[in-house]
Amino acid sequence: MLWWGVASALLANVLYSTGFVLEKRALATLPALSTHRPARLIRHLLSSPLWLGGSLALAAGFAAQLAVYRTLPIAAAQGIFISGLVLLLLMSSALLGERTSGRERQGIAAILMALVLVVASLRNDDARAIARTAPPATLLTIAVPSLAAGLLLYRSAELRARRRHRRPTAGVPYGVAVGLLYGVSSLAIKGVSGLLDFHDLRAAALAVLRSPYPYLLLVTGAAGLVLSQTALQRCRASVIVPVCTTVTCVFTVACGTVAFGEPLPGDPLRLALRLGGTTVALTVLLALPRHEAPPPPHREAPTPPQRHPPALPRSETSAPSAPGAPHKPEPATTAPPPTAPRVATTAHRTPQPPVTTSNMTYPTKGLINGEAER
Repeated sequence: MLWWGVASALLANVLYSTGFVLEKRALATLPALSTHRPARLIRHLLSSPLWLGGSLALAAGFAAQLAVYRTLPIAAAQGIFISGLVLLLLMSSALLGERTSGRERQGIAAILMALVLVVASLRNDDARAIARTAPPATLLTIAVPSLAAGLLLYRSAELRARRRHRRPTAGVPYGVAVGLLYGVSSLAIKGVSGLLDFHDLRAAALAVLRSPYPYLLLVTGAAGLVLSQTALQRCRASVIVPVCTTVTCVFTVACGTVAFGEPLPGDPLRLALRLGGTTVALTVLLALPRHEAPPPPHREAPTPPQRHPPALPRSETSAPSAPGAPHKPEPATTAPPPTAPRVATTAHRTPQPPVTTSNMTYPTKGLINGEAER
């Protein structure tokens, strides 16, 4: 029974990673989503067949998670869920083309170590320590402030992202905010799994409806859908999902153990292994970069110098052609039109003496007649 829960947790990891990758590919083809217009956001999501396929994979992972909580303690289950980050980072690199940095690759190694530590802390008698329900007052005392903190953190991250000249965020604040919402959802899933009774489905359904678990699932599911899809479109899946999963796991272990009253292992060695695995997972969250690395400066390839043929010297007379070669007439050149001399506006006149009766001579009559005859 115990290893059946481990297998169900690993199956849930595969389904969750596949669903997130399919949704990320679908979001890349959709218009920009905004949390201020949730109806438009949901309409765009439902119009994408690829996104619907990813959501079906996530729903199947949800069903596998119900089986996990019926067979494994909360702390052990969350430690195995963290191992799904390794598969997600590999799928993001292969299918989405997202490059992982050196610190993210170190996080993969640390997550594998956390998985080994948590699985090593399991024993067959842990199944008897699994709690089924939590007191509603205790559960709501944990859930309501956590939901408010997640919404406020997401709002603060959006306001900072709108500032000018700000480095693009890697998505860590978005992942923490959505992780808090999904942490509350994980507690609700744990409560629903404890009330399920396959021998009397009618009584189990009534018990579920009387509890606060389905209503917490409704609130966290609707808010988580809008916030997670907007953040997943803006940032890399290889950052959003690991941060969200780590916060969800740590929150569920810390608060779920208190709310459901599940005891930790009494053996000091097993206690150290389980707490050590959770601590390593939290260290991974703190080690992830908060901002995207700036792109390398674009260096243009140097343009090779263009080589032109040497210009021939211009001469007044063309070189003599070879004997027998046809004569090529020189191209006619149009001479510029001659410019007319500028005419003075006022002609130069020689001053004449004034005309008087003393210096005037009159022609004779015959001369006048002769000129007239000619």
